[in-house]
Amino acid sequence: MTMDILRLAAFSDADQGGNPAGVWIGEIFPDDAIMQRVAAEVGYSETAFAVPQGDGFRVRYFSPEAEVPFCGHATIALGAALAGRFGEGLFKLFLNEAQISVEGHRHGALTSAALQSPPTFSKPVSRERLSQAMSLFDLQAEDIDLRIPPALINGGAQHLVLAVNRRDTLRNMRYDFATGRELMVREGWVTILLVFAESPRLFHTRNPFAFGGVYEDPATGASSAAFAGYLRDIGWDHGGVIDIVQGEDMGSRSRIRAEFSPEPGSSIRLSGTARTL
Repeated sequence: MTMDILRLAAFSDADQGGNPAGVWIGEIFPDDAIMQRVAAEVGYSETAFAVPQGDGFRVRYFSPEAEVPFCGHATIALGAALAGRFGEGLFKLFLNEAQISVEGHRHGALTSAALQSPPTFSKPVSRERLSQAMSLFDLQAEDIDLRIPPALINGGAQHLVLAVNRRDTLRNMRYDFATGRELMVREGWVTILLVFAESPRLFHTRNPFAFGGVYEDPATGASSAAFAGYLRDIGWDHGGVIDIVQGEDMGSRSRIRAEFSPEPGSSIRLSGTARTL
């Protein structure tokens, strides 16, 4: 099956960077164990598997270690793949726990794609869990930007967000993988999102993904959607659109745009480009 996997980098910075994803499109799903094995063999943070269903596609996402309910960058890669196979347009996607859409448009060697995320919501994180997460990254209270309080955020999958008040803190991020994986699996945090606000509408992020067996993602759509929803929840002066730069500290600069209405909990539109690997 690995011979049938398309490989694309989603949320690229033009023809550079982005987050690699695998995409498989077929008529029926293989067994779960086969999809899990293929995702591990591909080795990217996620591989999307899609089959026709009704007027759209049933989609499942597998990391090298586990199935995840939603993956933004793999959805962008899937949108590019669907546009390449079936022509440009809008495609309905039926996930394990939500129905979303993705659209793809060809631009030479690049494909622009945009998805509508599942609904978003956020809730406080307990003091004990916050302390464990801060200890994981050796963060102190003075490192946290309290304009964006730590919280559990969700836009199809659950994440912990930690905003820091200096760009260098983000640049120097390190953590013990085994400890991080144990914490994230136990708490159901698909990623931990570390954020620095350069301005009210431009953010730099890093995304440890030990939950899925990956030290760090260079572009993470699911957490970006959840983060945009959280900014809306706390009344941040976002103006309905934010830009996120991710991956530059790991040598794979990626760009994600999030656009959203003021309606609490409503879907986030994430857009970017994808390039074939």
